[in-house]
Amino acid sequence: MKKQLLAKQKEEILTVLKTRFEKNKQRHKSIEWAAVERKLATSDEKLWSLSEMEKTGGEPDVVAYDKKKNEFLFYDCSPETPKGRLSLCYDKEALNARKEHKPKGSAMDLANAMGITILTEEEYRELQSTGNYDTKTSSWLNTPADIRKLGGSIFGDWRFGRVFVYHNGAQSYYGSRGFRGALKV
Repeated sequence: MKKQLLAKQKEEILTVLKTRFEKNKQRHKSIEWAAVERKLATSDEKLWSLSEMEKTGGEPDVVAYDKKKNEFLFYDCSPETPKGRLSLCYDKEALNARKEHKPKGSAMDLANAMGITILTEEEYRELQSTGNYDTKTSSWLNTPADIRKLGGSIFGDWRFGRVFVYHNGAQSYYGSRGFRGALKV
């Protein structure tokens, strides 16, 4: 699959990203949009991934800049877990383990297809420091190998004024659980 946008699609996603960037300065206080836009102008595949994040309801926005690597970090910043990514089990292994009532896919497979990674627990906590996300939903988190090896996976949400990280069987799926992605540009 070609991971490139047409000129009009590029213009549209850049407009959406710029508008969101300007409305949410608290997420990126010391970052200027012009620098982000210059970087995006040379990153067709990354711009395509941001478009996929937007299409599935993620509302991606810049949350950090790594000076050493010269990379901007985007996270899904939608108030609730992205609507276009609900009802997924954790990964392909979990999907294959389900004998009946299989979900439409897995979070890890969809993230990979979109060219993004699933937020780690640390990244999820960083995101939550910029606002309150997943107050009614929950999001799969990139699960450490030792937990996954035992058949589990982790997810997080915001309840009672704090971040909670829980565990579940990786093959489980819920209408109110999706995943949040990260992308380095």
